[in-house]
Amino acid sequence: MVGTVSIHPSVDHGIKPAAENFAGGTLQCKCANNPVEVTIKGQSAHNHACGCTKCWKPEGALFSIVAVVPRDNLSVTKNADKLHVVDPAATIQRHACKECGVHMYGRIENPKHPLYGFDFIHTELSRQGGWSPPEFAAFVSSIIEAGADPGQQGAVRARLRELGLEPYDCLSPPLMDFISTQVAKASGVLRA
Repeated sequence: MVGTVSIHPSVDHGIKPAAENFAGGTLQCKCANNPVEVTIKGQSAHNHACGCTKCWKPEGALFSIVAVVPRDNLSVTKNADKLHVVDPAATIQRHACKECGVHMYGRIENPKHPLYGFDFIHTELSRQGGWSPPEFAAFVSSIIEAGADPGQQGAVRARLRELGLEPYDCLSPPLMDFISTQVAKASGVLRA
């Protein structure tokens, strides 16, 4: 068993399945007083472990756990004034709490981007169980850029596979197909 490699607290002890007919829930930042609250209608999709250096990770985690929801299904319901965009030049505008630093959601503002209309969320910030489980691991090599030991990459990939998260150094094939389909439709190569 390769289980000694810690990936993320929400998956290290196994991955929980999605609840049937899951209606959504709320996400809260880590502030003890007046936390930011984001309400999500419906289930998340494309949940995955992400090794990029831009996504928020809890202390000590090698990967973030990030999913998407339709933009219209997300609303900031408490303490929106505490949010700021971490990097205004980034493709994904990550809205984080000014006090605790937790990324509450990421939004793509460019309507020509293939993932425009989806917001990125961290379902671990919810007290409700039943969110879609992570399905794969993306940008696995990028954890080296964040300081992970390159010599441990084999063990990291083995642990991801043990958890049922196929490791990629991009996104999963179905998600890459979706993005390419959107790009092809936008360019006129494919008809909607």
